[in-house]
Formats: sequence, structure tokens, C-alpha cells
Amino acid sequence: MNARAEPGLVHQLSNTHLDALEEETIFILREVAAAFERPTLLFSGGKDSLVMLKCAEKAFGAGRIPYPLLMIDTGHNFPEVTDFRDLRAKQLGAELIVRSVEDSMARGTVRLAHPGESRNVHQSVTLLEAIEEFRFDALIGGARRDEEKARAKERIFSHRDSFSQWQPKAQRPELWTLFNTRIHPGEHFRVFPISNWTELDVWQYIARENIALPSIYYSHTRDVVDRKGLLVPVTPLTPPRDGEQVISRQVRFRTVGDITCTCPVASDAATPEAIVIETLAAEVSERGATRMDDQTSDASMEKRKKDGYF
Repeated sequence: MNARAEPGLVHQLSNTHLDALEEETIFILREVAAAFERPTLLFSGGKDSLVMLKCAEKAFGAGRIPYPLLMIDTGHNFPEVTDFRDLRAKQLGAELIVRSVEDSMARGTVRLAHPGESRNVHQSVTLLEAIEEFRFDALIGGARRDEEKARAKERIFSHRDSFSQWQPKAQRPELWTLFNTRIHPGEHFRVFPISNWTELDVWQYIARENIALPSIYYSHTRDVVDRKGLLVPVTPLTPPRDGEQVISRQVRFRTVGDITCTCPVASDAATPEAIVIETLAAEVSERGATRMDDQTSDASMEKRKKDGYF
């Protein structure tokens, strides 16, 4: 079918695709509510978790989401994102639980190799402590298969054993959207309702549903340094190194995480529609283009997930 000759049909097909993804996500969110006693939705205030929250609002209604929102805070998050997280939870009347890596550091369960080490990977410890504290049996996350090859291997309902470990070679089949949710005491599931979405799908859905996002997802002026092809933001946590030149650029964040490991990309896209166009031309995944920890960490994503990472 010629897209140029049939623009209305192309728009209809796009909406049909998004409708199917939305319906699947709503079905999974409802399945979690029905199958587990103490689920929680991991909510960072980032774009993927906001898309999930929009689907949860459609599934249950504002003020009626049947599980709390959980945020594992490194203490090094962008304030625009944490402020938006609090605002959105309040608007929906949802319970928000925040647990901090800094509290784990105070307890001695997290020890940094040096003060400047990224706390991102250490979120696993704080997350496992929160699971034990609240006895969560299902954690709903916003990971997508197109982000990274280890995530592409993971099931929608991903079983964790009593040590909270993921076993890639022992995953349960998910034929015909039939999910095996049986667990023994001490085990839990990680559930990924938007596994089948792509970055492009997410931005098309944000545009269609007019979902508000933290401002740093859109083009803004920021001081950065060019470090091995990454635009590292200049902040008190990420100062320029000797010999590096600080430049002011129009940038936006494709993904948002710990300040110490998340980089923006050069962009003048100030609307979801403009970002959709940029995403169509992108040749590198959002994590591959913006995450310093993925490029420099000695631990692969698969190993980190086996150890309890999101």
C-alpha cells in the first residue's frame, strides 16, 4: 500500500498498532493484580514508567491503582525527574514508596569503591531490601526488549528464585499469552508489560495520549563535554576532567537514570512529534547512545540482572 497515496490509512494502521500494544499492557497489569498478593509498580518518573502509569490509569482508574509505586533513589537523580515523579503520584492519588541507596550505604549493605563511583548498579541491593521489607511478590518494570540484548532474552513474567536471581536458561514458556505465575515462598516475579514496545512506539503513544514528561526529555541548553563520543553533562557530580572543553549544546535525554552515568544527545526536538521523527532515523539504541555504565562497566547487563538489577 502506497503510504503517500493513503495517509489516512497509514494513520489508522499506526493507531491500530498502538491500540494493540496498549491492550496487551492493560491485560498484563490486570493479570498482575489478579495473580499476586503484594505487587508494586516500579516508578522512576521516566518516560517508560509514565507510559505504564498511563496504562494503569486506564486499566483501573485514577485513585484506584491497586498496588503502590516504588522508586529506588540513588540520591543522584535529576531533580526535574524526581519532582515530576512526586507530582504525578499525587495527581493519581497513588501510594509512592521511596527507598534510597544512601540508606543502604548508612546500613553498610552498600559500599562504594570510591566516593565518585556510580550508584546505579548498587540499586539492586536497595531493591532487594525493599522486596524483603514489604514482601513484594511481583515488581512491574518498564524494561523493553529493544533496549539491550539481555533484556531481549527475558520473558514478560520473569521468575526470580528465593535468592532473587534470574536464570535465563530456566525461563518459563509464554505460549498464547498464558503466564505461569506460580511461586514458592521467598520467590517473586519481575513483570514487564511494555516488553514488546519499541522506543518509537513509546514516543508515538506519548504524542497520541498527550502524556506530560519531565522537561529534560525535550531540547534544552546544557553544558556538556564530549567524552569518547558521549555528551557528558557538566554537574557537581560529573565535572569536566583535565583538558576537557566545556561546550554549550542543545540536547535532550533519550533515557533518564543516575546523573553519573546518563548522557543526553544533541537535539533540537522540542515536541513528541519531533522526537518521533528523530527516533525513526536513530541507528543506536537509547541505552547504547546515552549510558556510560553500559559502555564502561565490567559487569554485563545479563550478569547484573542475575544479581537482582532491574
